[in-house]
Amino acid sequence: MSIKIVLGLFLGIGVIFNCLGSIGLLRFPDVYTRLHASTKATTFGSIFTSLAVVIYSLYRWSSLGDSKFVVLAFHTIIALIFLIITNPTGAHAIARAAHRSGVLPKQAVIDQLKEAKLK
Repeated sequence: MSIKIVLGLFLGIGVIFNCLGSIGLLRFPDVYTRLHASTKATTFGSIFTSLAVVIYSLYRWSSLGDSKFVVLAFHTIIALIFLIITNPTGAHAIARAAHRSGVLPKQAVIDQLKEAKLK
């Protein structure tokens, strides 16, 4: 399999998932579902675009022997690790703040059995 095909595939997957996250951000009705769509999709999309950069830089390093491509791969991996840690953490903090502020989800399900037990 050619390196250009692999890079195109990874970049295509990354762009598609980032676009799906943006569409979910615009289309979903409340803060909780918007956070879910944007966090999951853009994290997954960013993983694939970052992997494309790592593969490209390691390929260029192996063919040219220039150390700047190793530095590029290393920095991309570090950025990817921080992205994987901070995206879900930030989404959780926003969802928790929304919940504590009293923001209810659209079409919230009411547990009638729990209410009956409390009476």
